Amino acid sequence: MPAKNETLIEAIDVERAYPTGKTVVYALKKINLSVYAGEYISLMGPSGSGKTTFFNMIGALDLPTKGTIRLGNRNLQDLAPAELASLRCANIGYIFQNYNLIEVVSALQNVVLPMRFLGLTEQEAREKAAGLLEMVGLGERMHHLPGELSGGQQQRVAIARALANDPDLILADEPTGNLDSKTAVSIVELLSKLSVDRGVTVVSATHDARMLNVSDRVVYLRDGEVEKIVKREDLNISIGSIAEH
Repeated sequence: MPAKNETLIEAIDVERAYPTGKTVVYALKKINLSVYAGEYISLMGPSGSGKTTFFNMIGALDLPTKGTIRLGNRNLQDLAPAELASLRCANIGYIFQNYNLIEVVSALQNVVLPMRFLGLTEQEAREKAAGLLEMVGLGERMHHLPGELSGGQQQRVAIARALANDPDLILADEPTGNLDSKTAVSIVELLSKLSVDRGVTVVSATHDARMLNVSDRVVYLRDGEVEKIVKREDLNISIGSIAEH
């Protein structure tokens, strides 16, 4: 785990272009951003602003057309596909809006699976998975199938799974998008607590203003560019409105 305040992610002049016939559409245009270890960052912006594209870049799910993405001391463009897959498994935890759990196995086995890929024995993985599920408040539900859990409980399983391999970085893509208001608040608070207690860097792509209340910085994207970056202390958040000091 990098020391707190070290640069964990660095995007330098990042562009992502998609040829469409005779024209080229730019999803990202010269993005420059540094994210520090232990930070909680929210990516905000309207649909089409480039949030998901940039999210995929820093998660090693896609590579830029131009520019550089660095995670720790590694330039992602220099890594072979197998190295990128290993990086994603060992260093990054993913949380998705639709949970992406395996429906035919228990919550426990959903959390066990990524640890087995890294070589833990079944017993080691089960013990660690049980501890993670206890931590996210699902100790009594770990043997239930995802279909037997509420949306909030499934998202907690996804969070436990994201932590399975002790990642440096958690990427949360609209993690509260399918949840009711009360459950969404509990998930936001849980992610914030994990970031503080475990020193994990969290980057969330979101439309949910409740995520801003726990963010160290909010990065606003528009038309593929960074429109502005606002620190938490410069935001005045109240029900139904967000204003800058």
